[in-house]
Amino acid sequence: MSTNTDNMLFIVLVSCVATIGGFLFGFDSGVINGTVDGLRSAFNSDSMGTGFNVASMLLGCAVGAFTAGRLADKYGRKSLLIVTAVLFIVSAWGSGIASSSIEFIIYRILGGLAVGAASVMAPAYISEIAPARLRGRLSSIQQIAIIFGLFSAFVSNYLLADYAGASTQEFWLGYEAWRWMFWIELVPAVLFLLLLLLIPESPRYLVLTAQNEQALTVLNKLYGASGTQKLTEIQQSLAGDKHTPRLSDLVDKTSGKVRSIVWVGIGLACFQQLVGINVVFYYGAVLWQAVGFSEGDALLINIISGAVSIAACFITMYLIDRLGRKPFLMIGSIGMAVTLSIMVFAFVNSVVDSSGNLELGDYGTLALIAANAYVFFFNLSWGPVMWVMLGEMFPNQIRGSGLAIAGLFQWGANFLITISFPIMLAGIGLAGAYGFYSVCAFLSIGFVAVFVYETKGKELEEMQG
Repeated sequence: MSTNTDNMLFIVLVSCVATIGGFLFGFDSGVINGTVDGLRSAFNSDSMGTGFNVASMLLGCAVGAFTAGRLADKYGRKSLLIVTAVLFIVSAWGSGIASSSIEFIIYRILGGLAVGAASVMAPAYISEIAPARLRGRLSSIQQIAIIFGLFSAFVSNYLLADYAGASTQEFWLGYEAWRWMFWIELVPAVLFLLLLLLIPESPRYLVLTAQNEQALTVLNKLYGASGTQKLTEIQQSLAGDKHTPRLSDLVDKTSGKVRSIVWVGIGLACFQQLVGINVVFYYGAVLWQAVGFSEGDALLINIISGAVSIAACFITMYLIDRLGRKPFLMIGSIGMAVTLSIMVFAFVNSVVDSSGNLELGDYGTLALIAANAYVFFFNLSWGPVMWVMLGEMFPNQIRGSGLAIAGLFQWGANFLITISFPIMLAGIGLAGAYGFYSVCAFLSIGFVAVFVYETKGKELEEMQG
């Protein structure tokens, strides 16, 4: 397909609208960190601790990712993104106005449904409207948006608490600062909803549902004179599948076994979490205080990690369509395996002080450098590339179903890693927990080498299952 007629400005603007879902994904995940004291004070309940909220939200994420992938095949990618925006709005408002623990949990689960749906729908939508030569670059913006959303939530929480004096103090209109921490999210969420009304439906979905005239209109907007040719390519890729997409399409009709591409998607989704990245996010302060850093030092380390993450994502965004997906995954797996092993070495050589904390001594600097290198390697590779690949690797007929299953496993693994870390910390210590993550990183090297194939520069119509 010719590329010199692509309407690049329109494609980029539409992609940026979709990535607001990623920003809200990050913001909604991070905002809870500043509200724990306010929640405990308002509801007088220790059960509203961060661990429970994170866990309940992650279950919502798993359900959201699974159902969004399936419903998007029935109602459209754009329609599901609009529903996601509405859920973000309802969750943000409800979480702030909640008057009881149960009410709050319900609104947070609704937020989890939105996060899960956005996590799979935004990269899928971008993959389906972007030209092959830029698809990786545009899809990887999603990871930058997620990290920027997290960073924005942390900054917003800090400024609101600082202005009010504490998260539990009144900020404005008689409401405490912690409630406004949730309500701030209404601004990007409403903006997301309004902008979604202006973007087109995915042309692949329109062809999938026999809306060929509308598909041609969208393709002409995206690709200019090449739109008609692209429509023909999409129709040919779907020629052998006349029925509406369904989960049973994931099973090969000849062999009766689950398609190999589905197992690759599940592997990508699970390994992204099994290397332990969300332990650094959800338990970053706990981790660094456990190895002897002060609370202030731990906060600073988290800020440094955020800056490192953004820098790594920009490198990937710039190079992914030149170097490909598989090389980044391989570099990331090797880098994480080495840096996690170094952290384990530092933790093994630490001593426990009278208060029960680890003292790293001379190994403190080594652990700090290794941890930030680990974060760098993750965000250079598995962070953005996993989402890029899930959005593009499945054939058109099974993309929604494939994303549903992979998203379910991704958030399920996230949930298991998150709730298991405190148990592992108490049982086998930091060295044991990070030893497990390092083993998973080593295993991911073999997984990438044997099972992952390159999708760089391929049209979505060329993807095989």
